[in-house]
Amino acid sequence: MTSRTGVRRPALFLLVLTGLGGLVGPTLVAAPVAAEAGDSHAKHSQRRADPIVIGHRGASGYRPEHTLASYRLAIQLGADYVEPDLVSTKDGVLVARHENEISGTTDVADHAEFAARRTTKTIDGRPVTGWFTEDFTLAELKTLRAKERLPQVRPDNTRYDGRFEIPTLVEVLQLVRAESKRTGRTIGVYPETKHPTYFDSIGLSLEEPLVRTLDRFGLDRTRSKVIIQSFETANLRDLDTMTRVPLAQLVDASGAPYDLVAAGDPRTYRDLVTPAGLAEIAEYADGVGANKDLVLPRDPATGATTEPSRLVADAHRRGLVVHVWTVRDENQFMATNFRRGVNPIAKGDVHAEVLALLEAGVDGIFADHPDSAVDARDDWLD
Repeated sequence: MTSRTGVRRPALFLLVLTGLGGLVGPTLVAAPVAAEAGDSHAKHSQRRADPIVIGHRGASGYRPEHTLASYRLAIQLGADYVEPDLVSTKDGVLVARHENEISGTTDVADHAEFAARRTTKTIDGRPVTGWFTEDFTLAELKTLRAKERLPQVRPDNTRYDGRFEIPTLVEVLQLVRAESKRTGRTIGVYPETKHPTYFDSIGLSLEEPLVRTLDRFGLDRTRSKVIIQSFETANLRDLDTMTRVPLAQLVDASGAPYDLVAAGDPRTYRDLVTPAGLAEIAEYADGVGANKDLVLPRDPATGATTEPSRLVADAHRRGLVVHVWTVRDENQFMATNFRRGVNPIAKGDVHAEVLALLEAGVDGIFADHPDSAVDARDDWLD
């Protein structure tokens, strides 16, 4: 597959040989049945592969998200990929945090020496108050410790508060390489660039250090088990000219990519998943990372899932795989037909939810509790 810029990269559904420290292990990631002629990233009729399970921020249902402990546990629980969200430090180092504002995921508020750095910034057009990674050097961030972001939902995870550092992308890749060697199976990495338009605006572009780091680990090549994702479109187009690894366009059930908003482009995420929108995505990306409600829409009156949408079929027709987010075990994150009882933090029927998504044809699932998704995936395959 050759992009419009001439950079040759594989579609997500091709045979992939790992590039993690020399470890090799062929794996098929996913395979749309067919793609329409003319798509620059399209591949014709390939055998469908087993759906993948991505540890969402690691195993964030069991450990504070975006910590090495969370990623390690996700691998132990059978995840095929782990997902680090990437933001930048003041000195240009990529670190794994869900947001660049870190008061909800670290103990920064307890550090008197950083009290004066609390501020309000405009991020993606909205005011946000707190402490921001780009105002700290890596050395300073390493003095902080992670904490559970959803303590009311996952009180058991709070026992780990204060134990784990903020990891760098380099440390995540080192962990994945070591765990791949230890387990004898190749673990993939699925990084997300967070707020790329904002970071570009302050001179801390995410794309170049990401590609450099992948190259340092021998991963910036067509057969590496790496997928880069973003909610924005422009930075994926840039990455299409910079790297050989597959790209995935994230789409939410509402709102719009901020780069389009900033440019005055009226298109929304919903526009991106129309047949025309998917055809455009196929020009620069290899997959769609979709809010699960876009695949299994909910009845507005009952909150239960309805018949699957056309998204998966339309994406596959364009040679795009579909990975959905986010499957979580707790009732409050599920459609009503998958809930058990009325306690919002009780465990629902995640097995049934995963099976429904797989029956709808998705090629991968982001999960906070990777073992739940792996168990259901394996049952579905049997």
